[in-house]
Amino acid sequence: MEGGTVKRERAARGKSKGRTVDSRALAEIQALLGEEPRRRDLLIEYLHKIQDRYGQISAAHIVALAREMKLAMTEVYEVATFYHHFDVIREGDKAPPALTVRVCDSLSCEMGGANELIAELKRALGDGVRVVPAPCVGRCEQAPVAVVGQNPVARATVDKVRPLVAAKKTKCPAGKYIAYAEYRRNGGYRIAAECLAGERDADTIIKTMEDSGLRGLGGAGFPAGRKWRIVRNEKPPRLLAVNIDEGEPGTFKDRYFLERDPHRFLEGVIIAAWAVQISEIYLYLRDEYAGCRATLERELKALQTDPPCALPPIYLRRGAGAYICGEESAMIESMEGKRGMPRLRPPYVAQVGLFGYPTLEHNMETLYWVREILEKGADWFASHGRHGRKGLRAFSVSGRVNKPGVHLAPAGITVKELINEYCGGMLPGHQFYAYLPGGASGGILPALMGDIPLDFDTLNQYGCFIGSAAVIILSDQDKAAAAARNVMKFFADESCGQCTPCRVGTAKALSLMEKPHWDQGLLEELSGAMADASICGLGQAAPNPIRCVMKYFPKEVE
Repeated sequence: MEGGTVKRERAARGKSKGRTVDSRALAEIQALLGEEPRRRDLLIEYLHKIQDRYGQISAAHIVALAREMKLAMTEVYEVATFYHHFDVIREGDKAPPALTVRVCDSLSCEMGGANELIAELKRALGDGVRVVPAPCVGRCEQAPVAVVGQNPVARATVDKVRPLVAAKKTKCPAGKYIAYAEYRRNGGYRIAAECLAGERDADTIIKTMEDSGLRGLGGAGFPAGRKWRIVRNEKPPRLLAVNIDEGEPGTFKDRYFLERDPHRFLEGVIIAAWAVQISEIYLYLRDEYAGCRATLERELKALQTDPPCALPPIYLRRGAGAYICGEESAMIESMEGKRGMPRLRPPYVAQVGLFGYPTLEHNMETLYWVREILEKGADWFASHGRHGRKGLRAFSVSGRVNKPGVHLAPAGITVKELINEYCGGMLPGHQFYAYLPGGASGGILPALMGDIPLDFDTLNQYGCFIGSAAVIILSDQDKAAAAARNVMKFFADESCGQCTPCRVGTAKALSLMEKPHWDQGLLEELSGAMADASICGLGQAAPNPIRCVMKYFPKEVE
């Protein structure tokens, strides 16, 4: 520790070698960074500054940034080109148009007509605006979604998008939410203050979390209280890394909660940090959530200006468009200013995580529940559930239902119960045909298997899992094989490329799936290689939709 601050990697290489630094570009970079520290872990933040200011990242700016940060130009270049949201302009390349409209073409939006919308927007907006397909933007209940700059357009049409483009309304408008003063008036931060004042016992808090049965709600499902205890037993300093990078197609629950009640989550963060004796807190938010970022910046400032208790340092880090950064170790690499490439394990991040220190890594929703569990007790949370399961789940539901959205329902509810009791039934003229219980990687099941309890471990025997509870509903007007192709295209585009089974396997699988009749023997062989030999969950789970289609929808691919 240095003055209460964790030591971070510092570059000390002297002058960068290679291309001559353009004096004008260097002056622009120096003015942009001002007095901010030139640390390696801030590289992505500084690339965002360049992108936001100039609408692109030129070769001259990469050279100048490398000089200013005392990094090799290759290090800056490889990071800048890894992430989707950085427009890196090589020497001789034509700069992109000043305005970009991204249209989500992941499964829910494709079902909502995204491909047709892309073609219509290209014709309507002309050459002065770049219209590009984009991976899931976390608004699946609003499909199809277009994003004008950073301004999302729900249920987008040409008539909705065109005036925003003409007026250059590219900023995400602020929504209504429970701000700091109101949250405090309603009893917010009372438990956090009691913890920091010594009125509560950390072991008792951790025991309550263990007894509640709360599990990690980012997808892995590791018991939250047990994770707190494991990390607390590691040597200090310890860090907390919060994963708000929900890039799984079909998932949007974290955005939903942040847009409405951000301090409930932040109080959970502070309580967890106190219980585990955390030195610093890092929040990693996906770049697609520009509105949530503005909210968090505003509310963190309010919290730190008038704190209810002693606060550890809290840092907000901005993703840059990479699904792989939802994997905990890839997220940590990105927080350190690197490409988001998963680490080999062991060691686990609880032992060697951010900056090499023991790290408590949590999904945003997991921490959102902490205050309520401590207020109402472990038994309150565990008392919810159906079909022998315990707890509550925030289901992100999209697809062919009347009421898509985030639905808070008992763990263990079946998809048929979810559709009928929470989603207002199927859309008129649509019959329930199939569903994805856990987003793109959770597999696909037919409607006749719609009575399986939705929870951790209940779907494994069917080649599926619930993950982050992203439920996508297909009707008799859809095909499971087409859904599998969509998600495999997503996996192929989002593979970080580090390991051959995933990099080559997803691309090869997609080419085989695009044929009218699948070579099922070869696809199964390929699936086995990806599942067994990929480094992380992306490649390991990518075969799930393939295998499910071949097993449960064989007539679609014979």
